Amino acid sequence: MQHKERICILGATGSIGINTVDVIRRHPDKYQVVALTAHRNLEQLKLQCEEFRPQYAVLPEKELAQELESFVAYKQLDIEVLHGVDNLEFVASHDTVDTVMAAIVGAAGLLPTLAAAKAGKKVLLANKEALVMSGAIFMDAVKHHGATLLPIDSEHNAIFQCLPERFVEQGAKQGIEQCGIHNIVLTGSGGPFLKKDLAEFATITPDEACAHPNWDMGRKISVDSATMMNKGLELIEACWLFDVEPQQVEVVLHPQSIIHSMVRYNDGSVLAQMGNPDMRTPIAHALAFPERINAGVAPLDFMEISQLTFDRPSKERYPCLALASEAMKQGGNSPARLNAANEVAVEAFLAEKIGFTQIAEVIQQTLTSTGYAEALTLDSVLAADKEARDFAQKLVLQFAARS
Repeated sequence: MQHKERICILGATGSIGINTVDVIRRHPDKYQVVALTAHRNLEQLKLQCEEFRPQYAVLPEKELAQELESFVAYKQLDIEVLHGVDNLEFVASHDTVDTVMAAIVGAAGLLPTLAAAKAGKKVLLANKEALVMSGAIFMDAVKHHGATLLPIDSEHNAIFQCLPERFVEQGAKQGIEQCGIHNIVLTGSGGPFLKKDLAEFATITPDEACAHPNWDMGRKISVDSATMMNKGLELIEACWLFDVEPQQVEVVLHPQSIIHSMVRYNDGSVLAQMGNPDMRTPIAHALAFPERINAGVAPLDFMEISQLTFDRPSKERYPCLALASEAMKQGGNSPARLNAANEVAVEAFLAEKIGFTQIAEVIQQTLTSTGYAEALTLDSVLAADKEARDFAQKLVLQFAARS
């Protein structure tokens, strides 16, 4: 009898989590869900628990856990309900888990994702912050504990698919130059404001910023797409995943989101991974790697594609992208401070406390005014994260008082 791959989904009720569940649902002979975690979407988690009957379900707060426990008891499900950050790490590193889908949005996903790496799991990385905040620490944990790291972001998964086999087998130590690679090309749609008059940016509303033209994502990630901070964070991730410098990563606007990213080779070849904009494709690729399984995604119909266009992102339209690139060049704790300030600023924008253009202002002032240090330990990274959040919160209050 074939052994089923045992899956822990961190962030099961978010966009990535729900898409992961959909892929797993199509292959009951291959995968078994043993742990599910959620933030606040209790109703969605109840449905998933009833369908997949995992060994563990984890929520952040005791009150939510008690409500889930009542549901589990009523449905007579054999599920142990846990709560708190420590239990996220517990299930991510549990002996019964083979593979961890790391899909918790934000800095909250760092510790459980790191725990999975230290436990030598197969880590499907959809959480940006593990690499953005603590890239060297995280990659060192992957190496020293024998974990397998597979990227889920559509861009990094595309790059991974376009890399030569020996790079994939030997990892970043092989070096892109030794593999004949010139550079990496990250594509981005440009978000909903690609053509919007810059003079109108100050009046952009949260609902407008969350109306992505191609992808169905959570509100925080949708705002990051609108500012192109998501592409800046992806640039930082790419540097760690593929052992490249920021100048070896080129960002190209591609509004159709058909080409998910590319690798340019020294002989003039460019390999591109293409497909419909559906996160089930990279999820299925990573789940089954090196095999291929059905993801439920419609094949790309070239007759339906009228054109593929490309452009350069401007600093005036997307200042957050430039801030992220500069933070990676500075190194140390600068990416962690950038991420912290961005999370605070986006939350404030979604709560209508600051304007759209003030997101970049909060980030820039935070980077300028908080302390640079080397990111040598997890404690130092978390300290930088806290300092940047506290400073950014004060800026938000100042901006809000002026409006």
